[in-house]
Amino acid sequence: MNRAQSQILIIFGASGDLTKRKLLPALFELYKEKLLPDKFAVLGASRSDLSDDDFRNRADEFLPEHALLSEFKKNLFYQQVNTDNAEDFVPLKKRLNELSTSLQIKKNYIFYLSTPPSLYSLIPRFLNENGLSESHKYFRRLIVEKPFGTSLETARNLNVELLHYFSEEQIYRIDHYLGKETVQNMLVTRFANGIFEPLWNRRYIERVEITSAENLGVEGRGGYYDHTGALRDMIQNHLLQVTGFVAMEPPVVIEADAIRNEILKVFQSLRPIRENEVFLHVIRGQYTTSKINGQTVPGYREEKGVDYLSRTETFVALKFFIDNWRWAGVPFLVRTGKKLPTRVTEIVITFKKVPHHLFGTSGEQGHNQLIIRIQPDEGILLKFGMKTPGAGFKVQSVNMDFHYSDLAADKVPAAYERLLHDCMTGDATLYARGDAVEKAWEFVQPIINAWQSNPDIPIYGYPAGTWGPEEAERLIINGNWRYPCKNLTNDGLYCEL
Repeated sequence: MNRAQSQILIIFGASGDLTKRKLLPALFELYKEKLLPDKFAVLGASRSDLSDDDFRNRADEFLPEHALLSEFKKNLFYQQVNTDNAEDFVPLKKRLNELSTSLQIKKNYIFYLSTPPSLYSLIPRFLNENGLSESHKYFRRLIVEKPFGTSLETARNLNVELLHYFSEEQIYRIDHYLGKETVQNMLVTRFANGIFEPLWNRRYIERVEITSAENLGVEGRGGYYDHTGALRDMIQNHLLQVTGFVAMEPPVVIEADAIRNEILKVFQSLRPIRENEVFLHVIRGQYTTSKINGQTVPGYREEKGVDYLSRTETFVALKFFIDNWRWAGVPFLVRTGKKLPTRVTEIVITFKKVPHHLFGTSGEQGHNQLIIRIQPDEGILLKFGMKTPGAGFKVQSVNMDFHYSDLAADKVPAAYERLLHDCMTGDATLYARGDAVEKAWEFVQPIINAWQSNPDIPIYGYPAGTWGPEEAERLIINGNWRYPCKNLTNDGLYCEL
C-alpha cells in the first residue's frame, strides 16, 4: 500500500466504542507500517469535555504498548463539539485551520461519522454551511458508517440529503466486510486463474452458499437489536455486498468505478422476492433457551431490552436468483444468525456432479466444492474426489487448502486498516456507492413489508448453540447446507478449515 498525501482525519464520535476498538488501533497499525502521511493528524470530536492530553491518555487504555506509541499519540488532538449545534462547527473550523498552520498540513480533510445515524445528515449540513465540504483546492471526504438507512425510503432520503452537501465522489459508505482480505481476493481468485473463471457460471455451478455465523447473542444490545434484526443488520449490507463480488462480471479495469459498476449490475439483476413469495424463499428464526457445555443459555426474548413477545429475527436464510446470462437458474443461498455453534463467515461454491457416475458415487460425495473462508482462519479449501487406497475404485472426498496465516512474511491488514488507508488515498473500490445501496434495499424491502403485514409468516425457534431452524434445509432442493463446524461432543467443535 502507498502513502497518502498530508491530511487531517476528523472523527465525530471520538469518545465512542468504535473509535476505541477499531479506528485508533487501525491508525496505529498504519503508523507502525509507515503507511500514514508524513504530515498527518487525527482530530477527535465529540460532546465529552476533554483536552488533547485527556484524549491521548485515553488511547493508552486500548492501544498496545509499543516503542512508537508515544510518538503516534503526538498526532492526536481533540475538539469538543456538540454535533447537533451548528454554532459549534465555527470553532471546529478554526481549530482545523490552526492545526493545518502549526503542523504544516494541507487542508485535506476526511470526516468520519462514528455517530448515531440520526446525525448522518445533520453533521454534513453543518460542515457544508461552514465551507468544510468544498473540494476545489483540497480534498474533502466523508466516511459514513452503517446502518445507511433502516428502509428503502430512509436510505433514499439519506442519499438525497448527503448529496446536497457532498458529491458522490466525496462520500465513502463503509462496509467493513469489504475490507477483509479474503473478500478482496475473490477478484484475484476469479479473474487471475484460468482454472476458475471458465467454470464460474450456470453451466458448472449448482449453487452458491454464503454463511455468516456468530456464536454470540446480542451481548447487552437487545434494545438496539430488537429494532434492527438480522436481515437489516447483516444481509442488506454485508452479505449482499459479498454476493456482488462473487457474482460480478469481469471489470474492464481494476478501478473503483469499473468494479462498482459491475456490482450494481448484479443488484439490478436480482430477481425480486414478492411479498406473497416470502414464506417460500425466506426462513427467519429466533434463538431459544438451551444448554451449551452444561450451562443454561437464555433465549433471545429473555435478553435485557428485548420485548418478551418480540418477533425480531436473530436468524435469516434466504434463497434468491440472479437473472442474467451467467447465473440464470443458479440458486444463491444466504444465511446469518446469532447463537450458532461457532463464529465463521464463508462462501461455498458447489459445482455440478459429473454426468455419469462410473464409480457408483452418490449424494454429496459427487460434488466438488470451493470454500472461501472470510473469517476466522482466512483461506481457501477445495474438495474433490480421490480413490481410496486398496482394491477397487472406492471414491472419498479429500481437501486441498491454503491458509493466509501461511504467508508468515506478509502482514494481513485488518479491515479498518485497509479501508481507512483506501479513503486516505482516494480509492473508493471497497466502499458502497449510493445507487448500489438503494438497489440492495429495494431487494430486501418486500421481505420486511411481508413480515410486518402478515403475522401468519412464522418465526421459528432454534436452540441456542445449534445451526438455526431445521426449516432452513428446505431451501436447498438437492443436498444440504454446508456445516463448517460439526458438534462432536458437548465440550467442543471441529472446524474443517
